[in-house]
Amino acid sequence: MQKFENQEHIIFHGDVIEVLSNEIADASIDLIFLDPPYNIGKKFNGKKYKQKDNEYLEWCYEWINLCLKKLKKTGSMYVMTSTQFMPYFDIYLRGKVEVLSRIAWYYDSSGVQAKKYYGSMYEPVLFCVKDNKNYTFNADNILVEAKTGAKRKLIDYRKNPPQPYNTQKVPGNVWEFPRVRYRMDEYENHPTQKPTKFLERIIKASSNEGDLILDPFSGTFTTSYVAKNLNRKSIGIELEGEYVKIGLRRMEIATHFNGEKLEPIKKSYQRNNVEQPQILKLFEEPDAAQLYQQNNGNSEK
Repeated sequence: MQKFENQEHIIFHGDVIEVLSNEIADASIDLIFLDPPYNIGKKFNGKKYKQKDNEYLEWCYEWINLCLKKLKKTGSMYVMTSTQFMPYFDIYLRGKVEVLSRIAWYYDSSGVQAKKYYGSMYEPVLFCVKDNKNYTFNADNILVEAKTGAKRKLIDYRKNPPQPYNTQKVPGNVWEFPRVRYRMDEYENHPTQKPTKFLERIIKASSNEGDLILDPFSGTFTTSYVAKNLNRKSIGIELEGEYVKIGLRRMEIATHFNGEKLEPIKKSYQRNNVEQPQILKLFEEPDAAQLYQQNNGNSEK
């Protein structure tokens, strides 16, 4: 296990169970975002992740229990997993925390969809709190457009006197954010990267400046990155060294890792843009005026 620090942000390179058990104090975390491997066969850093269902769930329950110990009494926890396993998570958590919302992160998919059943177009999220009478929820910080008032400009005649409908509202439990694609500026080399806008909503709603946020499966460290930008503190845990390098770079904690300089990946279309002017120069047509003079000169000789 390795630990890296920079002011109010910490990165642990190691196993989630070991780090949670030995490195993080009980009742010290204000907000936990959990986005573990979904156990559906995706490859992480070239390694396929797939366990037997019962083994996966036993492992998940172990780190869920540890996270609950680390969460303050006033804390909140957002939990993600695949549609296949979310029912197990939901039932397991009901007796331990209050599940306030069951969120569907919806996105369009440009990839190949299922042909013999209905392909998944969303990922489920549980919003949980320890105490449903004492938790952080900054509604005013996450308001979205209310089309009834903003677009249709309708009047609510049930009120006395009648009043226009509000132009803003708290988001519902269906969130539409685009998946992170290769050509996006925020893209990192990871198969399940979450959008910054998605984490911004969670962190703005369920934490305050100065709060401590934990992400036990950090991946591209978007949670830590957004927490830093919003003046929160963060702890990120990641097992794969390739992804730790992303976190160290994005959080500006280190410039090198195991002797390697940390730099963002250079995307293929960016490389092509650099080379393109040189290619065009080799095959560009001659200047018309220059060509005319050359022809005239030749005719005079």
